[in-house]
Amino acid sequence: MSGWLRVVGLGPGPERWITPEVSEVLAAASDIVGYHVYVSRLVFAEDQRIHRSDNGDELSRAVHALELTANGGKVVVVSGGDPGVFAMAAAVFEAMEHGPLDWRALDVAVLPGVTAMLAAAARLGAPLGNDFCAINLSDNLKPWAVIARRLSLAAQGDFVMALYNPASSARPAQVHDAFAILQAELPETTIVVFARAIGRTDEAVHVTTLGKADPSLADMRTLILVGCQTTRLLERANAGPWIYSPRRLEVDP
Repeated sequence: MSGWLRVVGLGPGPERWITPEVSEVLAAASDIVGYHVYVSRLVFAEDQRIHRSDNGDELSRAVHALELTANGGKVVVVSGGDPGVFAMAAAVFEAMEHGPLDWRALDVAVLPGVTAMLAAAARLGAPLGNDFCAINLSDNLKPWAVIARRLSLAAQGDFVMALYNPASSARPAQVHDAFAILQAELPETTIVVFARAIGRTDEAVHVTTLGKADPSLADMRTLILVGCQTTRLLERANAGPWIYSPRRLEVDP
């Protein structure tokens, strides 16, 4: 029996942000593998096998999915957001690289999803309208010194920044360290947005500036957007401001 593996993203939360392509493969799957929080968002058929695991088990989860596929399973690995952005797609290919050579011949595909950065940007207007970068502030898989250097260089390069995984109960202080790095490089007037749980019932958006930002507003459900020096804020009378980064960048001769 020929199996297949699809690595998918469920988007930031609302069912309407799951793509039709992802919905189709979820319905066709024999096995669904994922972090229990993401798996709990789905409705399953009686004959589907569900494989839940905890946060931090990404590599073993990927190995298990590849083993199921090699044995003929029609397997879906679920991520939140987009599977290729700080998520399960990289874990699957890492497991494939270090696993049996036969795994490289498996029918594997990655299906795109809506990542938190894009959902937050759409809520705000167009903050990613010019060059931008995404940085994961978690040091669980890389040294903090690397993160600090990347923050500093991105600020020097005047990129709009999307900061993922800014804080957790185990990492409450590092987001404060990150803001200290940014404050050393950027003007106090730089636009900063804390976008929490975008698309869910408890969605919250807080717009401020780098000089006034309170890093303690961030948790693992928060995406932080830091504007570049040309990012604009358009006030509105009966709603939050629109924020956009102009496509054109004028450079003094």
